[in-house]
Amino acid sequence: MPLTIVTGGTRGIGAAVAARLAAEGHDLVLGHRSDAASAAAVVARLEAVGVRCVAVPGDLTTDEGIEALYAAADDLGALTGVVNNAGATYRFAPLADTPADEVRRTIDVNLTAPILVARAAVHRLGRGGVIVNITSGAATIGSPGEYVHYAAAKAGLDLLTRGLGLELADRGIRVVAVAPGLIETELHTTTGDPGRVARMAPQIPLGRAGQPEEIAGAVAWLMSEEASYVTATTLRVAGGR
Repeated sequence: MPLTIVTGGTRGIGAAVAARLAAEGHDLVLGHRSDAASAAAVVARLEAVGVRCVAVPGDLTTDEGIEALYAAADDLGALTGVVNNAGATYRFAPLADTPADEVRRTIDVNLTAPILVARAAVHRLGRGGVIVNITSGAATIGSPGEYVHYAAAKAGLDLLTRGLGLELADRGIRVVAVAPGLIETELHTTTGDPGRVARMAPQIPLGRAGQPEEIAGAVAWLMSEEASYVTATTLRVAGGR
């Protein structure tokens, strides 16, 4: 049975990914930063599907947070995959209006932490397995006036996917990425713009925002044998934008 870590796996896109993978028989380790009650509820729902699932609190910008995540996976068995999903942005604003400490924190959460999570995965996966990085459609459009520092961090994840995928190809470890576009999650509310999805949806060629489950489907495919010839590349799931 596959054993997969999903960082940021208890809400939004991460929770949708976890639910899809559980339905496909993956045992799961879900990383989360806070809200133990919500994490416990997600674990209970996934265990009801018949898989093993644990939630691990921790800050992935610290060595201790990453080590705790992998220690929990070690307790369950041999790791077969990692979904590098955890990320955050804190406001929509031009770069010049964004505090320097917030820029640093955004880069740490969205680029440095995923790189270190991927690094730790390489040691566990041996020969074979899949690393999926959740990047962003923002990486190619730059998101001017909103969060160019976040977009820059996610562009770094696209390059991590390319470079690490080539580096690990001869070990049978595939490294791939999914770049979501405008998705209906609580991100927009927590960053202070709850009307953003409705406002921006008309700009999407398909005329609507995406759902977390649509990202989860892409992740599940990339982790499956059907995608066994896919590595070092990013799949854009952004409604044509």
